[in-house]
Amino acid sequence: MVKYKSTEQVLKIIKDKSHIRNFGVIAHVDHGKTTMSDSLLAHSGIISPSSAGTALALDYMKQEQERGITIVQANITLHYKQDDEEYVINMIDTPGHIDFSGRVIRSLRAIDGAVVVCDAVEGIMTQTETVTRMALEERVKPVLYINKIDRLIKELRLEPEEMQEKLASVVSNFNSLIDTYAEPEYREKWKVSIQDGSVSFGSAKDKWGINIDIMNKKGVSFKDVFTAYSDDGNVEALAEKVPLAAAILGMVVKHHPPPHVAQKYRVPKIWKGDLDSDIGKAILNCDENGPAVMMIVNMQIDPAAGPVAIGRLFSGTLKDGQSVHLIDTHREGRIQSVNFFMGNQREMVGELSAGNIPALLGLGEARAGQTLSTVKGIQVFETIKYVSEPVVQMAIEPKHPKDLPRLIEILRRLTIEDPNLVIKINEESGETIMSGMGVLHLDIATNQIKESGLELITSEPLINYRETVSQPTEPIMAKSPNRHNKIFMRVEPLEPEIAEMCRTGELGEMKDKKEMTKILREHGWDADVAKKVMRFDSRGNIMINGTKGVQFIDESSDSILSGFDDVMKEGPLAREQMRDCKFIFTHFVPHEDTAHRGLSQLGPASRRACLGSTLLANPVILEPILGIEVRVPQDLVGNVASVLSGKRGKVLDMQQKGILSIVIGEVPASETFDLSQVMRGQTAGKAIWNTFFKSWSPIPKSLVGELVPEIRKRKGLSPEPPKANEFIDKE
Repeated sequence: MVKYKSTEQVLKIIKDKSHIRNFGVIAHVDHGKTTMSDSLLAHSGIISPSSAGTALALDYMKQEQERGITIVQANITLHYKQDDEEYVINMIDTPGHIDFSGRVIRSLRAIDGAVVVCDAVEGIMTQTETVTRMALEERVKPVLYINKIDRLIKELRLEPEEMQEKLASVVSNFNSLIDTYAEPEYREKWKVSIQDGSVSFGSAKDKWGINIDIMNKKGVSFKDVFTAYSDDGNVEALAEKVPLAAAILGMVVKHHPPPHVAQKYRVPKIWKGDLDSDIGKAILNCDENGPAVMMIVNMQIDPAAGPVAIGRLFSGTLKDGQSVHLIDTHREGRIQSVNFFMGNQREMVGELSAGNIPALLGLGEARAGQTLSTVKGIQVFETIKYVSEPVVQMAIEPKHPKDLPRLIEILRRLTIEDPNLVIKINEESGETIMSGMGVLHLDIATNQIKESGLELITSEPLINYRETVSQPTEPIMAKSPNRHNKIFMRVEPLEPEIAEMCRTGELGEMKDKKEMTKILREHGWDADVAKKVMRFDSRGNIMINGTKGVQFIDESSDSILSGFDDVMKEGPLAREQMRDCKFIFTHFVPHEDTAHRGLSQLGPASRRACLGSTLLANPVILEPILGIEVRVPQDLVGNVASVLSGKRGKVLDMQQKGILSIVIGEVPASETFDLSQVMRGQTAGKAIWNTFFKSWSPIPKSLVGELVPEIRKRKGLSPEPPKANEFIDKE
């Protein structure tokens, strides 16, 4: 077994970028990522071989160990020797549960390759598809590891030839994902193949793994695997002959690119600055002598050292004591200490060069997603696009009021580590509202607070809803409080694809009006209208200046947009966020005197105009719909269908995967709070399931009359929503 090298030896190896690999492990929940990672750690001498597969060493949080799931991404550095060549491999083990997909997406920005882990029996599942799509969108090259081969023999009783047919089918399905989601340039180049060794097979639990290269080198075949699991077979001997780490790390070294190769094609996708500039060339070429440019992908709070900023260094060299600029927030900081992951421990190394994943101490103002550089004024990296958004919330408060400052400090720390956790203080009720991706996400967060010793009172989980409009309106007029300014506004539903581009930042971050206009015209917009967009709202709303020849528009636009922003945060029906709306500001009659048309006048007028037009446009409440996959014995499929239909859900598809059936369906998030008890009761505890955010859908009309007053009452509002005429003024 290779023993772990000293810091000096590792730093010597990484001077040669061709001997660095940055990869991540991604998969559907419970397909064996972390168990596989244990074998890699054991191979590098970080944990004992006997504990590999059961140690789950990268699940270092107490809750991860108790729940048997990965919650936070874990960084680790492995030393690997192949054919007398030594490599430093930076690995990130990511969560599989959809509630923590934000962590997966951020990790993808730091890596160049992904090992996609897939269960041999279950094959390609929804989350496999989701994480593979996210990787391809980041131009992260995938290879495939098909795990739990022992299930094909012990559960399905397949012969060696049948095993190979089954595995070829999984590979074909995976390549279909690459066909669907990869950019045209990479579709054929990045397809995985058993023949070229970009697919490995094995059992993480039993610690063995093979691919075509190892089969040829060691003379091992599927027949030997089959024999190892027979009555007189020896799985331990198989693991000794073909250790899993050799298959996985050999595949990573052979098929994943080193950083200086990957950045040439990844940087144009994730950084929109001038690639012909000196900074652009340095980032493109992974130049350690250029200015330091790093994207922070993860923040950890070390109890002793404070915030630790972890990210990918794309160019330059970072050193202890160096001053850096946090580009997004126009702040400066000083690096107290440059660290590197040696195994699963952080070690001070003094400096690190481009192509690595540093961990920096001393940058208290840094946050995940930010761009850090030794030079000012550079273009920031593209915003990370999340596949979901917070759909569940709960009110929290300390049991003892004196602990409120401590709670605020703990929440501040949690949101630094997890940007997908949203904290909001309700100014009217004084409540602290915590929103997350799902019930599990909130459960983990509240337990982290309690583990710090603080006693907490929490409400039942509540669903976040959204508001939108369902039909266009004619322009309406609203006057400012002093009655001297008139704003005319109309609204209509925004095309879903344009709304999605607003949410992902694809349109909202554009500095180039020509490029923005081009995209909108490609979606059927009139060129003049496309040029007059005033605001792309991150919730998926747009404000357009539809006026012609009106005075004082430019100097009044910020005031007018403030009213629009207020309404997008809190719609008229239930003070929930609005989405998918196109507001057209059609006419403006301002007062000639500046003193009569300031923010205090135009802001309220704009707000009234947006509210009035929304209430005329047949507004609707949207609820989050979750996709659900249930693994259950075939004779209990009817029970699962009954549970879903009893919760306003439906079955969309059924698949047979080995001895289990997979029921694929959807269910409103509001119906899932007691899903665990009901499902277990109906299936005698034999069902295993996971849910994931799927879409927003209008609430059934039969429920609106009860739901809207309930939400409004909880927020301290009158039960009935306002009427449109309360905001519309007459001439």
